[in-house]
Amino acid sequence: MDAGYMDEEGYVYVMSRVDDVINVAGHRISAGAIEESVLSHGTVEDCAVVGKEDPLKGHVPLAICVLKKGINATEKQVLEEIVKHVRQSIGPVAAFRNAVFVKQLPKTRSGKIPRSILSALVNGKAYKITPTIEDPSIFGHIEEVLKKAS
Repeated sequence: MDAGYMDEEGYVYVMSRVDDVINVAGHRISAGAIEESVLSHGTVEDCAVVGKEDPLKGHVPLAICVLKKGINATEKQVLEEIVKHVRQSIGPVAAFRNAVFVKQLPKTRSGKIPRSILSALVNGKAYKITPTIEDPSIFGHIEEVLKKAS
């Protein structure tokens, strides 16, 4: 099942799968709900949230974000604002504390974000880029950003 919203002009936006769930310390958290909250902050143009393996909590949410053009704050400042925003909109149970900022998210020709591939990449697991990905070079860029962030 898909989850999304309708804007004031009647346009429908499909944001995620309802079954796209991250298990954080025994709590089932919707990655789509976190994505929706991050996107509603206003500094983020596009976003994908995946579960990053954590020895204590099982998984923690990690947002992979594309900032809107013209944002004059540092990535650290934006992250602090987004974390506060997610905490206010979803609550502390989301355990959202981390994001990385990339120039673009990978998408299939139909416009979908390959979350399973991103999850494997974030968790240091082997992944295979499918032929339907528009720009496979984006994965290399995301790998570099993740290495710098850790």
